[in-house]
Amino acid sequence: MSPAAPEAGPEPGRIRALVEAFADDPPLWRAGLAGLAFMGLWSVLVVPAEQLVLTLGLGAMLLALGLLDLRHFWLPDLLTLPLTGAGLLLALGGGREMALSHAGAALGGFLALWAIDRLYRALRGRAGLGLGDAKLLAAAGAWLGPAALPELVLLAALAGLAALGVLALGGRRPAADTPLPFGVFLCLAFWLHWLYGPML
Repeated sequence: MSPAAPEAGPEPGRIRALVEAFADDPPLWRAGLAGLAFMGLWSVLVVPAEQLVLTLGLGAMLLALGLLDLRHFWLPDLLTLPLTGAGLLLALGGGREMALSHAGAALGGFLALWAIDRLYRALRGRAGLGLGDAKLLAAAGAWLGPAALPELVLLAALAGLAALGVLALGGRRPAADTPLPFGVFLCLAFWLHWLYGPML
């Protein structure tokens, strides 16, 4: 969780900005291609055949979001909002009760991180979490339902702390205002929960 997360990377909500973020950054799109290959193999080994296409689509979206947040501190609406919509459509296929539960989880996930950011701003006078993180957690709620959200936030926070620990051990001790791309860790927790279910 970044104590001074930037508000956004490239101009949000624009297809051109999203394309250029990858096209103008060869290491980023190479990492994306390698990640897609790895996640594809991982998916084939873990999920049933009937869920493979859905899982690959989810994995590609989470990989793109994670890389953009890692590189630019940017979780574009162009990816997070369709991801939320896809999760709600998927939940609708499970019936009215499931759809309402997952819609509530999406709203609750967004409001929880939005409230944390508002509180941090009020106490510290600067951004703590961007709205992109809140929208990403909303997408997770839409896909996974309300029971998954506490675990996702906990796993993401633990992964973030572990990353800070690794940096410190490598001699790069982060300052109090060092930005941390929390969306990267949310994407990882989201992906693991989709593949393996509850882990805690």
